[in-house]
Amino acid sequence: MIIKHPLLVLAFLIVNLFPIYSQQKIQAAEEEKLLDSIRLSDPFILADKATAMYYMTGTGGKLWKSKDLEKWSGPYDVVKTDPESWMGPDPMIWAAELHEYKGKYYYFATFTNRDKIIDTVKGNTIERRASHILVSESPDGPYVPMEDDTYLPASKPTLDGTFWVDQDNKPYMVFCHEWLQNWNGTMEKIELKPDLSGSIGEGEILFRASDSPWSKEYNEEGEIVPNKVTDGPWLFRTQTGKLGMLWTSWVFSDYVQGVAYSESGTLDGPWIQQEEPITAPNFGHGMMFRTFEGELLMALHSHRVGKNGNFIRIPNLLEVDDTGNKISIQK
Repeated sequence: MIIKHPLLVLAFLIVNLFPIYSQQKIQAAEEEKLLDSIRLSDPFILADKATAMYYMTGTGGKLWKSKDLEKWSGPYDVVKTDPESWMGPDPMIWAAELHEYKGKYYYFATFTNRDKIIDTVKGNTIERRASHILVSESPDGPYVPMEDDTYLPASKPTLDGTFWVDQDNKPYMVFCHEWLQNWNGTMEKIELKPDLSGSIGEGEILFRASDSPWSKEYNEEGEIVPNKVTDGPWLFRTQTGKLGMLWTSWVFSDYVQGVAYSESGTLDGPWIQQEEPITAPNFGHGMMFRTFEGELLMALHSHRVGKNGNFIRIPNLLEVDDTGNKISIQK
C-alpha cells in the first residue's frame, strides 16, 4: 500500500507505530526490576544451564528472567491453555513450577475454573481446581497442553503439584488434596506417563495435615489442634542421600514452612515431620535450586497483610546447607 498525502502518512504512522512505541515503553518500564520490588506468591526459579539464565515463575503464571538473580526482566506471558478444556477461557493460575526433563520443559501449575462448582462442604462452595502439566521446547515457552486433559479426579480440588523422579526411575507428581473438601489436607503422589503427558493409576496419600507437630489452629471448641492446610510441597535430597520435603501450613495467623524426611528414602515414606518449622514466621512455599556457581538457595515468599486486607508477598532467597542428613538455613 502506497500513501501519498502527507496528512494521511502522519495518520498512518500514529495509528500503526504508536501502539508499538507504547508497548516498548511498558516493556522498558518493567525490565530490570530488583527481586524485592517484585510482588509474587510461590516463587519458583529454574537455573537453566543451556541458556545460562534463571527463569522465575509462580502464582499468576507470568515469567521473569535474570542472569544474576538480582535484576529481573518481565513479566512475560508464556502459558497457552485450551479454552475448550475444563479450565475454561481464563483460568486462575497458582504455584507454577518449571522443570527440565529429557530435553523438554514442563510447566506444573494449579489451574482454577471459577465458573465450575464441584462440591459444597460445610457451606463452602468448591471450585474446579487441579494440578496440571503443560509442555514447551524452550524454558521461556510457550507452554501448551499435552495428551490428557485431566491428570487428577475432576471431583477433587487439588493444588501445588510438583515433580519428582523416585528411586524406581519413574516420574511422579506430588500434590495436595485441598483441606476445604476433606477438612484435613493431604499430601499425595501419583505416577506420571514417561513423557509426563498424563497420569497413571490413582493418587496415594503420603501424609496428612494433622501429622504436623508444628502447625496450629483453634478448633470450634477453642482447643489448639494441628492446622488443616497442606501447601507447597518441594522434594529434595541432601548430599548424604536423605529424601526430604518442604511444605507449608499455618501457625495460627502466621504462614510457616516445615520439613519432613522419608525413612525409606522413597516417596512411600514413612514421612517423619520435624518438630519445629525451618523458616521464621510468615515465610513459606519454598523450593531450592543451585546457582551456576554451585550455591544452594531456597526461593520462598514473605507474607504480610496490607492496609486494605490484601496479602503482600515478596520473593526472597535464603542460603541453605545440605551437607548433612537435614538441611539448615544459614543465618
